[in-house]
Amino acid sequence: MVDTDFPDDLRAAQIRLHQATAELSALCRTLPWSVEPLAGWEGTEHPHTGVVTGGRDASPGYTEGQQAAVERLRTECTDLSVTVAAHPYWDTVEREKRVGERMRLKHETLPAAAPVVDVVSAA
Repeated sequence: MVDTDFPDDLRAAQIRLHQATAELSALCRTLPWSVEPLAGWEGTEHPHTGVVTGGRDASPGYTEGQQAAVERLRTECTDLSVTVAAHPYWDTVEREKRVGERMRLKHETLPAAAPVVDVVSAA
C-alpha cells in the first residue's frame, strides 16, 4: 500500500467501501432477477435461424434473508460514501485539487485483486 498523507480513518473508510461494494455486487450476481416472485416469459424465435433469444425463467423472488443482506450492504455503502465524501480532511485540500485527490484515494485503496485499468491505453 502506498504511504500517503490521507488520515487513517479516511483510508479505512474508503477501503471498507471498496469491500462492501464488492460484497454487494457479488451477492446481487447470485440473486434471482426479480425481488418479488414473477412469472417468466418465452423468448423470441428468429424466423430464419430458429435461434431463441430473450425470455426468462420465473423468478422465485428474494428470501427475507436475501432482502436483509442487500439492504444492510446498501446502507453500509451509502453510509461509507457519506463518511468518505464529508470527511473533514477534504476541507484541507485546495478546492481545485479535491477531485484529483479523491481519485488518488480511491485508486490507492483498491484491493490488489482488482487492478486499475487505464481505459485510454486499453482501447
